[in-house]
Amino acid sequence: MLRFSFCFFSILFFMVNNFAQSNLNDQIDKDYNYLLELYKHYHSNPELSFKEEKTAKRMAAELQQLGFEVHTKIGGHGVVGILKNGKGPTVMVRADMDALPIIEDTGKPYASKVKVTDDQGKEVGVMHACGHDMHMTVWAGTARALLTMKDQWKGTLIMLGQPAEERGGGAKAMLNDGLYERFPKPDYALALHVSAGLETGKVGYCPEYAMANVDMVDIEIFGEGGHGAYPHTTKDPIVLAARLILDFQTIVSREISPLEPAVLTVGSIHGGSKHNIIPEHVKLELTLRSYSDQVRNDLIEKIERTCEGVAQSAGIPKDKYPKVFVRDEFCPSLFNNNELCEQVTGKLKKVMGEDNVVKVKPVMAGEDFSRYGRTAENVPVLLFWLGAVEAEKIAAANRGELELPSLHSAQFAPVPETTIKTGVEAMTNAVLELMEK
Repeated sequence: MLRFSFCFFSILFFMVNNFAQSNLNDQIDKDYNYLLELYKHYHSNPELSFKEEKTAKRMAAELQQLGFEVHTKIGGHGVVGILKNGKGPTVMVRADMDALPIIEDTGKPYASKVKVTDDQGKEVGVMHACGHDMHMTVWAGTARALLTMKDQWKGTLIMLGQPAEERGGGAKAMLNDGLYERFPKPDYALALHVSAGLETGKVGYCPEYAMANVDMVDIEIFGEGGHGAYPHTTKDPIVLAARLILDFQTIVSREISPLEPAVLTVGSIHGGSKHNIIPEHVKLELTLRSYSDQVRNDLIEKIERTCEGVAQSAGIPKDKYPKVFVRDEFCPSLFNNNELCEQVTGKLKKVMGEDNVVKVKPVMAGEDFSRYGRTAENVPVLLFWLGAVEAEKIAAANRGELELPSLHSAQFAPVPETTIKTGVEAMTNAVLELMEK
């Protein structure tokens, strides 16, 4: 009798879950045309970091029409939507909304033609080259799906629209504006990010460290300028810069454990004005990548030490040692909570199929979604990848026949239909797994 009861309830549970998944797929199909137009709207009307005023209004409107309690202008243009549905966990779903200063070259009929003046006074194109338009579309689709399925979950749903991810400041601004004090504190925080190397229809996951610490470092190198024909009467900052660039390479190769991931890249060097003039100073711009906080701190300390040592060896007076400035755009590494990752991906494998939920390697890109799990509240966070590329192109790239455009490329554009539908299916099921009755 006990065995019969177990079998009966197992069959019943299977039938109920299949029915729920069928309802979800029907809802996604029903919403698709609406979501496609929403995606095209976001894609065609991008806004740069900290300037997402119109985008935020549209995101807020999407939640308001569904009956969410909506709060705006959190940490700038941040949006918080709250839907309470009885007693249960609080789950936060985040989407980022800002675009990049890139002129689009996808050839899509809905391609961005937006041009604006940036903070430096330059006219730049604006494009959603990192897929935030897709993130916002999936976010809206998830909210719509969960509203229609209120009888299948209990708890508090928080839909978070975040500004300025590309500048690494949006999450910090929202948290500093009291996100966890003014609104329900989440028990879990979820996000997704499109992948430029994963087939559409699939999702990817990476337990533990998934994305890197990101630091931007400016270095000003001082010397004593003069005539290029009389270098012995000067202290050449261009030569000092060249020495530093080479010496920096040994920090990762010789001073950081080879078992610890680290990247140090000098991305910009500016100095001088004419062929025969030795300048007074040179500027370097660096990006640093790491996973552990210890390695991050070590990189910064060793850069400062190397700058002082090279300056001293060149006879530069102490008051003219290079100035090392770590910009306030630090983005901490993203650590996906193991238990949360296992629970969510287990559910996704059941409903989407084992072959469509794949484990992927960590990357050295940055994501300030990490900050939501870096506060005193210690909220478990999980960001997973959403495939966005045609299977045929993936196969051709694997054969070496073409190169896929990367994120932040002027040619990057996700496949709309399968990416939208897969994203809504995956994120909705992730929330249901955490909040199911």
